Amino acid sequence: MTQKIELSLVVLCYRSEENIIPFVDKLVSLLEGQDCCFEIILVGNYIPGSEDRTKEIVINLAAKDSRIKAIAKPKEGMMGWDMLEGMKNAEGKYICVIDGDGQFPIESVITAFKMIIEKKLDMVKTYRNVRYDGRYRSLISKMFNALFNLLFPGLKSKDINSKPKMISREVFEKMKLKSTGWFIDAEIMINIRRFNCTFEEFPVEFHEINTRKSFVKIGANFEFLINLIIYRIKEFFV
Repeated sequence: MTQKIELSLVVLCYRSEENIIPFVDKLVSLLEGQDCCFEIILVGNYIPGSEDRTKEIVINLAAKDSRIKAIAKPKEGMMGWDMLEGMKNAEGKYICVIDGDGQFPIESVITAFKMIIEKKLDMVKTYRNVRYDGRYRSLISKMFNALFNLLFPGLKSKDINSKPKMISREVFEKMKLKSTGWFIDAEIMINIRRFNCTFEEFPVEFHEINTRKSFVKIGANFEFLINLIIYRIKEFFV
């Protein structure tokens, strides 16, 4: 009898290339220390014509371990599209999403998994209480979190965009997420509030990336702001 998957871990690998290999090795080692059946979904979607080798690398990793799946498609969106592609292919009772660039501590996945089970929560996520990614990013994040909590009172999330985010399959399927860009994290939290889901946050340190520049451009700030207003207006018609 095939054991049911309890935890699906979606790893966003965009342009990670070889850096994703030690990340996955450590992740497998951590998960093997837990008493659960798990799967790891590596999302290596790519821009056609680019020199990004992540596609081949994640496919290779999946070929060596049956617990690893690879999704490597031509991109039709940004981070939100990658996230949804991974989550929709997840089979576990709990679905967790984390960036594969190492900025978030990988051990936080285990902390989130234990919390969501022990406290019987709908979602568990982190908040970045210490950040090493620069004052500008930190300031923008504080401004958007303040604006989010002003427009969507009652939730009191300290860090909307922080990962990992671990959510029950039941709640994920109820949400019917649509964002394909950088707003996906906020959309998740808006739905947590809308469905009155139980959730908790715990603090982590957020590290700097030295291997590449951030994918979050100025345009993402405008996308976030515009979508906050649109989703707030939508609340009046729900």
